[in-house]
Amino acid sequence: MQALFYMDKCRDNSEEKLKLFCDNFNPAEDILPFFGRLVRGVTCSEQEIDSIIEQFSSNWKISRMSCVDRNIMRIAVYELLWCNDIPSKVSINEAIDIGKKYGTEESGPFINGILDSIRDAIEKEEIKVKE
Repeated sequence: MQALFYMDKCRDNSEEKLKLFCDNFNPAEDILPFFGRLVRGVTCSEQEIDSIIEQFSSNWKISRMSCVDRNIMRIAVYELLWCNDIPSKVSINEAIDIGKKYGTEESGPFINGILDSIRDAIEKEEIKVKE
């Protein structure tokens, strides 16, 4: 989440920004493959993910959401759509917990409402899971 937050604030999703983040914050070797998969997956699919988030957020444009909330949800939506090895409840609960820790008092319920609606749409096959 921190890498995506940093890249979002810089408005630069380039590999150079990701490398700079890694050079300065040195993610642990054992998490690097999953970390890279998430960050690159979110940044490569950001428009599609943002469109889905906006579709399920009542009258909220992605640009109006807090940077913390939108990047937490981007990760969770990526996991819901592209990481079939992660149960949806795990992705949603992690997102809520991170939102409560790093966001505002409203972050947990806000994130939960949007992600649960997206999960429901996926289960009803209104949104297709990616392979």
